[in-house]
Amino acid sequence: MGSLMELVENSQLREDIPEFRPGSSVRVNYRIIEGEKERIQAFEGVVIRKHLGDRNNKASFTVRKVTQGHGVERIFPLHSPRIESIKVLKVGVVRRAKLYYLRQRRGKAARIAEKITYRPKS
Repeated sequence: MGSLMELVENSQLREDIPEFRPGSSVRVNYRIIEGEKERIQAFEGVVIRKHLGDRNNKASFTVRKVTQGHGVERIFPLHSPRIESIKVLKVGVVRRAKLYYLRQRRGKAARIAEKITYRPKS
């Protein structure tokens, strides 16, 4: 029975998810149903947590943004069919796996330094 369940779960895994980690700024385009209409809403913020579950379709990630002075966090299932796309805007330099300390920070103190990658000249 377990192998049948794994087969069904593995068939629902997404392959188009980019590499990102806590500290990355991402834009998640998410399908929202309002009544009988469906639209795509962008949620842009910093990934403060990535939960891998059993490394299958139970994985999720939390994105935090500040809107009009209030912090808003949203948890997205990583392999959800409602996610239209995930775009990594920048990769941050952090030394922790969970960035819950950003909840107490305001303004400039809540910024995360961007990781700069250099390409060698060829």
